[in-house]
Amino acid sequence: MTQTLANDLIQLLRDKIPNELIVFIVSLLPVLELRGGLIAAKLLGVNLVPAFAICYLGNILPIPFILIFIKNIFNFLRNKKGFSKLIKKLEERSLSKSEKVKRWRNFGLIMFVAIPLPGTGGWTGALIAALLEMPVKKSFPLVALGVLIAGLIMSVVAYVIPGTFGL
Repeated sequence: MTQTLANDLIQLLRDKIPNELIVFIVSLLPVLELRGGLIAAKLLGVNLVPAFAICYLGNILPIPFILIFIKNIFNFLRNKKGFSKLIKKLEERSLSKSEKVKRWRNFGLIMFVAIPLPGTGGWTGALIAALLEMPVKKSFPLVALGVLIAGLIMSVVAYVIPGTFGL
C-alpha cells in the first residue's frame, strides 16, 4: 500500500516540482511518512544521504504540533457534525495500539514508531503519546528517535537490498 500511494503521488507531482520536494511532501503525510518518502526517493533516483535527511525532517515536522494540539483539535471537532465518529474511531484505533507503549512506556513508544509496519510511525506514535498524556518534552525525543530508527531500517530496505520495490 505504501509503495502504491508513493507511486501515485510521484505520478501526480512529477515534472511539476523538484524530486526532493516530492520526497518531502510524501514524508509529511500520515500513513506514508518517512517510509513512503524513502520509497519515493529511491523511485525518483534521489541519493540516500539527502533523501534520508529530507524524509526525516518531513516526518518530524508535524510531530510537535500533534503532541501539543491534537487533543484540542479533537475536542473542537468532536462536536462538529460528521467529525464525531471519525474522532472516536481515530482515538479508539490509536489507543488499541497503545498496549506496548503503556507497558514499556519510553522504550515501547520508541519501538512502536521505529518498526516500519502499517499503522505505526511518528504520527500514530505522537497521537498515542498525546492521548496517554505523556509530556511533550519527554515524548518528542522518543518519537524522533523512533523515526530515526525507522529511517535506518527503511534505508537498508529501499537502498541496500537489491530488487526492493521493483528497482
